[in-house]
Amino acid sequence: MDLPVMPPVAPMLAKPVATIPPGHVEPKWDGFRTIVFRDGDEVVLGSRNEKPMTRYFPELVESIKANTPERCVLDGEIVLITGDRLDFDALQQRIHPAASRVTLLSEQTPASFVGFDLLALDDQDLMHTPFADRRARLLDALGGAADPVFLTPATTDPELAQDWFTRFEGAGLDGVVAKPLDGVYQPDKRAMFKIKHKRTADCVVAGFRWHKSGDVLGSLLLGLWTDDGRLQHVGVAASFPMARRKALVEELAPLRTDVQDHPWAQWADQAAHQGQRMPGAVSRWSGGKDLSFVPLRPELVVEVSYDHMEGDRFRHTAQFQRWRPDRDPASCTYAQLEEPVRFDLAEILGRR
Repeated sequence: MDLPVMPPVAPMLAKPVATIPPGHVEPKWDGFRTIVFRDGDEVVLGSRNEKPMTRYFPELVESIKANTPERCVLDGEIVLITGDRLDFDALQQRIHPAASRVTLLSEQTPASFVGFDLLALDDQDLMHTPFADRRARLLDALGGAADPVFLTPATTDPELAQDWFTRFEGAGLDGVVAKPLDGVYQPDKRAMFKIKHKRTADCVVAGFRWHKSGDVLGSLLLGLWTDDGRLQHVGVAASFPMARRKALVEELAPLRTDVQDHPWAQWADQAAHQGQRMPGAVSRWSGGKDLSFVPLRPELVVEVSYDHMEGDRFRHTAQFQRWRPDRDPASCTYAQLEEPVRFDLAEILGRR
């Protein structure tokens, strides 16, 4: 491979802002950020954390060769589409150590690539070219692309951008991204802007994990009651100052209980994770770290903020807001959560 921009390249990042700034706005895709390097028949899928993504998505290699310029470097997102929406849970399952399993999943749940920037074309390095010019060249480069390779839609109309922010969540997207039209590409710098949904929920605190540094709290484990009476693990809240982490261990001590008496008593049995999400599930991204937890009697309620749901859980780490001693833990159900309006992903992508 001999390109003007060679791997690895750390992708340009976005910093959160409260409102959509004027200018160029795109949907914020919920997948695996990927930089595609193509030199003829050679294709490398570079990830943000330098995992070998080419290995996990062999079906995309042929699709990229069929739908992109012969020599180019593209920034974009690997996504997985189920029905009319993005499916991040299914996408995570694609990261598997067994080659036979990778091959099977590539056939059963094929991925797609959504391109949103062009870093190099032929022999030209475009990283120092203003984004407006890169976008114009990207339109030409991916103008004839077909499913499963897509060009992200974009707008400079503030009303349409706000409409996208509101409606596209129903297709599994988690906000919008704004890009300065005169900006150059800055690897690993937060030179773009992301606008994400922010909501709150009252959750049951059902346990905690220890911090990696030792005997202080690492994260609170959050649960919501389902209609059939199960306490479903929905995520964690983890952003606390170190002094607060230490104090929380003492404050939560009276609620500690034996795991046998806990709603998540079967967390260590991996078979139990087939029907519901519980703490202790082995993650392919966990790197073998300890996912055990300290069980607490589910009597404490906390209000957290979150951006959006992925299935029955918070997509990202929730943010602690306040304790809710006025709330009955039994009232912490999914009914309180706002449901986004369903929206067909094919309409966003112009899927053919």
